[in-house]
Amino acid sequence: MPTNAIYQGALLIIFSELFLVGSGMVVKQISGELPTEMIVFARNLFGLMLLIPWLLRKGLGAIRTEYLRFHFMRAAVGVTAMMCLYYSWGHLPLAEAALIKQTAPFFIPLFALWWLGEKITGAVKMAILVGFTGVFMILNPGQGSLNLVVLVALFGAMLGALAKVVIRRMSSTEPAQRVVFYFAFFSTLLSLLPALLNWQTPDLPQAAWLLLMALTSTTAQLLLSKGYSLAPAGQLGPYTYASVAFAALFGWLLWDEVLSYHSWIGIFLIIGAGVLAVGQSKKPRLNKELVNN
Repeated sequence: MPTNAIYQGALLIIFSELFLVGSGMVVKQISGELPTEMIVFARNLFGLMLLIPWLLRKGLGAIRTEYLRFHFMRAAVGVTAMMCLYYSWGHLPLAEAALIKQTAPFFIPLFALWWLGEKITGAVKMAILVGFTGVFMILNPGQGSLNLVVLVALFGAMLGALAKVVIRRMSSTEPAQRVVFYFAFFSTLLSLLPALLNWQTPDLPQAAWLLLMALTSTTAQLLLSKGYSLAPAGQLGPYTYASVAFAALFGWLLWDEVLSYHSWIGIFLIIGAGVLAVGQSKKPRLNKELVNN
């Protein structure tokens, strides 16, 4: 593997995380004006629209599948995870929301063991333990009350991990484009009803924010995919934690967010554990999915 390719991949991952945080900032900006359900629907609808030209070019044969139930399951779990993620972007400090999203690597080995029978190495077990210790520090129950939004974000990360294991279950026969299409299709349908029940017609500035949110999140995914095409995920995965640094900086600059020392301890524990968990993954495809959400 050329060193230059690793540097290029790392740079793309860092820029991807910058755009991801930008998407979270937009969600945080408009979450007080529009319901989370509408924000999630706008994101999924835009993603589906981007795939229509691909479908027209490839034809219906490109989406023929025997695993429709798994595609629907992945979308149902994924939309719920997205609801939790977007809610946390709007109600947590940016750094904490970005970090909790990155706890998915601690759940994926547990789901893979339960469903796919994949063994968990000793190093990954240690990473899971250290990672959840970091989450406990961010929850800071010693203050007498739990931050329920952190629990919502953690639940979303857990569901996101389950969605990725569903992808692994289909990976032997389902190409990536088909998986992406069915996720966008079913997610749009599943998020439509909650959006209608909480409908609030956006004005022009709000519509512009929604478009910007969709563009930044889509750009993040494109950069992430390109980055992982250049170098192994085990070498690039740790760079996804750049989102925490970006989120802490922008949260402080724009919203005067200052994290407690408990949160900082939790952040360092989770980042260290996440780097260990990603580095120890033996399956390249699953390893890529640990951070590609």
